[in-house]
Amino acid sequence: MDRSPDERATMSAIVQDGYGSADVLELREIARPQVADDEVLLRVHAAGVDLGVWHLMTGLPYLVRPVLGLRRPKNPVRGREVAGEVEAGANVTRFRPGDEVMGIGEGTFAEYASVREDKLAPKPVNLTFEQAAAVPISATTALQALRDKGHVQPGDHVLVIGASGGVGTFAVQLATAFGAHVTGVCSTAKMDLVRSLGAEHVVDYTREDIVDAQRRYDLILDCGGRRSIPHLRRALAPRGKLVIVGGEGGGRWTGGFGRGFRAAALSLFVRQQLRMLVATERGDDLRTLRELIEEGKVTPVVDRTYPLPDAPAALRYLKTGHVRGKLVVPMP
Repeated sequence: MDRSPDERATMSAIVQDGYGSADVLELREIARPQVADDEVLLRVHAAGVDLGVWHLMTGLPYLVRPVLGLRRPKNPVRGREVAGEVEAGANVTRFRPGDEVMGIGEGTFAEYASVREDKLAPKPVNLTFEQAAAVPISATTALQALRDKGHVQPGDHVLVIGASGGVGTFAVQLATAFGAHVTGVCSTAKMDLVRSLGAEHVVDYTREDIVDAQRRYDLILDCGGRRSIPHLRRALAPRGKLVIVGGEGGGRWTGGFGRGFRAAALSLFVRQQLRMLVATERGDDLRTLRELIEEGKVTPVVDRTYPLPDAPAALRYLKTGHVRGKLVVPMP
């Protein structure tokens, strides 16, 4: 496939000129992106809202600004998770115009986005575009945390902290699919949701502590980012594994990465394995997830949808901590 979009064509997109709260986001008419070699142009049907978008918007923690852009984002269009239809491509062999796909790009809060071919996979046939847009980053993060860092095995006892969130809802389902015994941690109002995803036990963190004398876990996935490493270790089996997912919590300079670095350093001196996950974006993982979804083992949880002009409101709601699963921005 080798077609180029009209360079004069425009599109609506959510854009920012500097870092800050959701107030810096604006709906504008801008030029459609041009595709480079090994990229496709997607007509976006829906875009997922993940915490990475919030970090890109705010430029926090400061530790990541050399990558994002020191004074302003290098890419002013927000959004990364995407589901849509292939329009054109340059030096692309896997996809053709009209193919329905999901993947990870840059600037997906827009009517069109350019995405690398190796960060795309066919959309699961049993998902809508809105559901598929909830998958790419959150589900691959959960998959890599369990499989690559946690080395989960059938029969393992797994604790998922933040089990009702974007990564957590996928982690509960994936761990269950891998044959683990899953305990989810969430608030009172979300306990039924977490049970419905396959958790055998649910801990209400507003009423209980995850540490008790009865349970020790082979693997803890911390998607919450608030508890101290010593506290988490007390819930681990003597040779258990802790995987800290993402860089949430902490201060403005290092965010949650500081806690992850401390965990990795301590792991050199204890029998427990304490690790931080920085997910890698791979099309192969998306294809693995597509198979699990089409087999009925994993289903995205979409809490709310926001039309493109209301994308700033989606980012505000994301940070309230009340989201069940994922938020999605469908395109008109």
